[in-house]
Amino acid sequence: MISGQATVPGPAPAPGPVPGPTAADPGTGRDAILRAARRAFTQRPYADVTIRGIAADAGVSPSLVVKHFGRKEELFNTVADFGPAAAELFDAPLDMLGRHMVVTLVRRRRELQSDPLLRVVFSLGNRDERSLLRDRFHEQVTDSLAARLPGPESTLRAELIAGHLLGLGATLSLHREGAGADATPEHIADLYAPALQALITG
Repeated sequence: MISGQATVPGPAPAPGPVPGPTAADPGTGRDAILRAARRAFTQRPYADVTIRGIAADAGVSPSLVVKHFGRKEELFNTVADFGPAAAELFDAPLDMLGRHMVVTLVRRRRELQSDPLLRVVFSLGNRDERSLLRDRFHEQVTDSLAARLPGPESTLRAELIAGHLLGLGATLSLHREGAGADATPEHIADLYAPALQALITG
């Protein structure tokens, strides 16, 4: 069992993509549990988070949390895994990747009612197990993207692209009822993707 002073959990097994609320498991509470767990683990020290508290926030029973995700350590590993989100965001040819990332990010935010990447921001400055979120983000998002980019300074460009994606998520969260809420993902990409694409192609 992890405590505030215990060792950091090891890498999580590669799970499949998280289904949206209208996908294959409607009504099971899985997505609500994930949203509650992301809030809990990113905003409070690991030792203060409980399965019972996550269940209450999600509006489900603690036994359902355990059924879907197992123990607290296993649920934390799921929250700390950016692999499925990165795989979906980067699944496009390089010459179309900027637009694909923007459209995918906006669509997934609306489908899941949460951002697939933004939770890493809440781990900044924390020294407990939440620092694992940053490590996984670097490995699964930034480093994975850098490996795909042609040309010089691929790591710096990947970091700046990740910053653009986080900035987009933060802006849409800040202005939940603003103009972005009414704009289509494609129109947002028309305005936002060119800067990303310039960093992608170098």
